[in-house]
Amino acid sequence: MFIRTERLFLRPGWPEDFDELVQVVDDAAVERSIGGPELPHTPAEVRSYLRRPRDVRLPHFLINLREEGGAKVIGSVGLARAGAEVELSCWIVRGYQGQGYAAEAVRAVLTQARTLGYRRVIANDFSESSASARILQQSGFKPSCEIGSPFQLARTQGRHARRYVAVLADKLADLVSVSRGAAHA
Repeated sequence: MFIRTERLFLRPGWPEDFDELVQVVDDAAVERSIGGPELPHTPAEVRSYLRRPRDVRLPHFLINLREEGGAKVIGSVGLARAGAEVELSCWIVRGYQGQGYAAEAVRAVLTQARTLGYRRVIANDFSESSASARILQQSGFKPSCEIGSPFQLARTQGRHARRYVAVLADKLADLVSVSRGAAHA
């Protein structure tokens, strides 16, 4: 599965991406800010990350910036299971933060999630800054007062997170079912 946006090319990671991804995640500023599984930090973890089985219902992409000389990996975005929920994760390399790439990638993955039939996606913001919250809100997420499950809390090693929820219900289908219900009442 591939997604093209105005400036980005989202695609699965391949074993051929090993050297570039090792170099990207070696940057100390690359830390998970929006939910999901931990980032790979060692060459062994990167190799495992690139070889892991893929679930077509839970796509995960490397974010590639389309440039004249070819694509350059600048981050990652995808969906994962978090207990009974579907959770979005996203990170961007330091030199590319603050340029709208994360929001562009998140919106593209939410569109894909809607196409896959998901009606709700959660995101946990672990960032100390407000940038991640802005990205999520610009992409259609709303702050939630829900508390993360023990699965998420154990995974974060005690770090607090703000939970956001994106409701992806097909607005047209919802309006049709509401109007049909009103017609039958």
